[in-house]
Amino acid sequence: MSLRRVVFIVALLNLGYFGVELLVALRTGSVSLLADSADFFEDASVNFLIFFALAWSARMRARVGMVLALILLVPALAFIWTAWTKFSNPVPPEAFALTITGIGALVVNLFCAFLLAAHRHGSGSLTRAAFLSARNDAIANIAIIGAGLVTAYIWASVWPDLIVGFGIAAMNVDATKEVWEAAHEEHRAHS
Repeated sequence: MSLRRVVFIVALLNLGYFGVELLVALRTGSVSLLADSADFFEDASVNFLIFFALAWSARMRARVGMVLALILLVPALAFIWTAWTKFSNPVPPEAFALTITGIGALVVNLFCAFLLAAHRHGSGSLTRAAFLSARNDAIANIAIIGAGLVTAYIWASVWPDLIVGFGIAAMNVDATKEVWEAAHEEHRAHS
């Protein structure tokens, strides 16, 4: 399957699950689900942008890679805002909804990572951004599932959800750095 077709499919899947996760996050008050829903929206945006950028010159794609690196920070910012509100109202999220939504997100992200894996070394920073987003999201979803199970069976507290939210934010910052460096190097090579 061509890279353009893959990123278009991945963009649609991410946009669809963004809506699902956002609704559940708002209903349950989950910090990690809200951060992850912002991440799904960011992934959809990244993949739609990649879809169009693949037709552009290598120099322009490198510039888009730098923009994508900054877009990867959006979920971290969403987490910070949500975590702040959670500290003022420390009610744990509904554990069952958190776990089930995390499982659904994991399935979507594993499928996206599988589709993108064959292309992760092509087109430089663009495909690296898409693949890293899907891979990091799958890891985050495993942590969300764990937070739901811990909240349900071990520790009925807001902290498992907040800890996972911090982890998601940290992964996005790390991916931002990696994509920015790759895009900067590509831009320098084509200048």
